[in-house]
Amino acid sequence: MQHEETVVILDYGSQYTQLIARRVREAGVYSEIHPCTLSSEALKAIKPKAIILSGGPCSVSDEDAPQLDKTVLELGVPVLGICYGMQLLAHTLDGGKVASSKEREYGRAELTLSAGSALWEGVDATTPRTVWMSHGDHVVAIPKGFSIIARTSSVEAAAMADPSRNIYALQFHPEVAHTEDGETILRNFLFKIAKVKTGWTMASFVESEVAALREKLGDDHVVCALSGGVDSTVVAVLLHKAIGDRLHCIFVNNGVLRQGEGEEVVSFLTEHFKLNLKYVQAQDLFLDRLDGVEDPEKKRKIIGHTFIEVFEREAKAIPGVKWLAQGTLYPDVIESVSFRGGPSVVIKSHHNVGGLPEKMDLKLVEPLRELFKDEVRKVALELGMPDSIIWRHPFPGPGLAIRIIGDVTRERLDILRKADKIVQAELHAADWYRKVWQGFAVLLPLKTVGVMGDDRTYENVCALRIVDSLDAMTADWSRVPTDILARISNRIINEVKGINRVVLDISSKPPATIEWE
Repeated sequence: MQHEETVVILDYGSQYTQLIARRVREAGVYSEIHPCTLSSEALKAIKPKAIILSGGPCSVSDEDAPQLDKTVLELGVPVLGICYGMQLLAHTLDGGKVASSKEREYGRAELTLSAGSALWEGVDATTPRTVWMSHGDHVVAIPKGFSIIARTSSVEAAAMADPSRNIYALQFHPEVAHTEDGETILRNFLFKIAKVKTGWTMASFVESEVAALREKLGDDHVVCALSGGVDSTVVAVLLHKAIGDRLHCIFVNNGVLRQGEGEEVVSFLTEHFKLNLKYVQAQDLFLDRLDGVEDPEKKRKIIGHTFIEVFEREAKAIPGVKWLAQGTLYPDVIESVSFRGGPSVVIKSHHNVGGLPEKMDLKLVEPLRELFKDEVRKVALELGMPDSIIWRHPFPGPGLAIRIIGDVTRERLDILRKADKIVQAELHAADWYRKVWQGFAVLLPLKTVGVMGDDRTYENVCALRIVDSLDAMTADWSRVPTDILARISNRIINEVKGINRVVLDISSKPPATIEWE
């Protein structure tokens, strides 16, 4: 979609690039991330109201370091360089010079505002402000036309500005929460300097996206795979608003869902949105193919391939379908075109329907490809979905099959479902469900000795995995109060036949992953 007020962020490989985009959107302005290699013609076609140059891991003097195309500065659009972006401006423009720092500066620093600037409006200039630094180089000579507007004890040019050309630069990261007044500084750039207008809201997104879908799809029919998660559910509801009964939703029960999940999702969707929905019971097919399989990659591939097989069979039975709807989110789009590219190795295969279009000769429709996860949840709120759908913890495509370490059997699934139900119930009861990113039980391929009712037991071990995260790229174990953990452990051991020991996973990601397989 074309947006009248767009801020473009040119990505030079910073770990914080997505955070910049999120901060801009939180200010009510639409933003897009593009690789720093974006052609000048493509950049002009976007008609940005402002451009932000992100940070990055390189040194501007490295042989293969990404550079700044000078045409970016000739568009007459306000520019803000952050960290590497500031160094690029100094390296590219006449008179500027960048040198290596004696020591890499990473973490908090005290920023002193040394000159007035529109960037500092509303920022207390009487005392140093805490900012977040992450750099190995620094600007030792500013370009012609610029002035230094802030410094730290170790960096003389911690911020610089050329108001005549509307070019500003910061050595620190205003987008991170550790930077004091960072939000104010970014908003000053957007509204005081770039004069960008607000208008990016999830209410406006719903209205414009439904209209765009109607125009794009015409009288065609669309098939949508529902997982029960918030992403696919929002996709289905948006499409239903746009094309009504020409949307055909398919929910496949693969036998490794949580307790009562299939019935809950189907009941909600048919009751509240009157979707054209087919509930496919394929538990036996999936579980028979998983029989005896212990390798996690094989589990994932079996489930993924079987899902495609079932979905393709059901979709072919629907006449006139020309489109496949997917819940692709903006981070997926960014990763596929980022300067540094996606992950260099496959950590684990991800289950989705990305392979379907080629097999089925269907065109893709992705209503959420412009949104971050938190924005999807806001759309769900706009659409009137209940909290049980909106705030449901992420659930992997292979389901409980990768939370059962080792062989997936009906008996072990039954044990894990009961344990996991207790985890969810106790997190809800203690008002901690919304405080954590994800919380679940894992069934280990271990048995230990226990004593229950004066009798010796030799039963399974259950692990609790409860983590905090913003985007699942990194995570840390949640410091859930011990009394809650005690209740969970006590209930599982007493109520779930087959488990006599509960342990807590206190690993972070990285080096561990959130899921065990």
